[in-house]
Amino acid sequence: MISQNTITIPGLDLPASRVALGTWAIGGWMWGGPDDDNAVRTIHRALDEGVNLIDTAPVYGFGHSEEVIGRALEGRRDKVLIATKVGLNWKGEKPFRDSRPARIRQEVEDSLRRLKTDYLDIYQVHWPDDETPIAETAVALAELVKEGKVRTLGVSNYSVAQMEAFRQHAPLSVVQPPYNLFERGIEHDILPYMVKHNLVGLGYGPLCRGLLAGKMTPQTTFPSTDLRSADPKFQAPRFQHYLDAVAQLRTLAEKHGKSVMVLAIRWVLDQGPFIALWGARKPAQIEGVSGVFGWHLSDNDRAKIDRILKNTIPDPVGPEFMAPPNR
Repeated sequence: MISQNTITIPGLDLPASRVALGTWAIGGWMWGGPDDDNAVRTIHRALDEGVNLIDTAPVYGFGHSEEVIGRALEGRRDKVLIATKVGLNWKGEKPFRDSRPARIRQEVEDSLRRLKTDYLDIYQVHWPDDETPIAETAVALAELVKEGKVRTLGVSNYSVAQMEAFRQHAPLSVVQPPYNLFERGIEHDILPYMVKHNLVGLGYGPLCRGLLAGKMTPQTTFPSTDLRSADPKFQAPRFQHYLDAVAQLRTLAEKHGKSVMVLAIRWVLDQGPFIALWGARKPAQIEGVSGVFGWHLSDNDRAKIDRILKNTIPDPVGPEFMAPPNR
């Protein structure tokens, strides 16, 4: 069931807010380092704004994001849905895919400890592991559901064929793909599959690494420790193309009395059974969540958006650069 503010995830009793807090930046790694006190205040601000789903992963700061969330949710756990992930290992600060059953067993215990909880609401395979049969991964996760350590399962960055293979051995409730105005590759296969099989999408990157927050200029630069320093969208000449698109999207948003950031989130929610992962690491970055609700983009608005993208971005690129290597 989908309402303006919430959506029901199969297997969970508590309806989830359609805007969730994404916490990659809170971990600090690839985002210029952590700021824990601000992170805790950000989580509390999100809860105060009605957000009740927090999405994280062990690789976000190599456990640090989960630890900060565990600290922030003390005394509030029963009112919050926690979604975390499994299936990435690392050496030093170099992640690689690892969904072996033994790794899953280790990761779930580590995540439970860091998050200070005895169950996870949503447990997602972060990236498909080409070296481990999907059946082995799915069976190991199904066992965690039977044991009560995990309530529902999801996959992230999976193809339709990989989801089909997973569902032969374990129930699937959530799919987490990259999805935003600029990165729409899922629309021809994954989105129809979600709708057909009653899967809820946790769309990650709805603001496209901050591009759609509407605050960047041609002079904006990123240190080498920032993910965006290696993102082709933020390199000349593409960066200017995307900034031109944002400027025109802002004009459209202002006709609704909204910011371009709110328009970008509303667009994702209007595309189907989605929860948008709103990434933030400072309380001020939560401002605007309430403006997402109570309105919709019209068919005419969506057509205008498509024309803006076609006219301003001659050489679009996706998020493929983020994919970690196999073992």
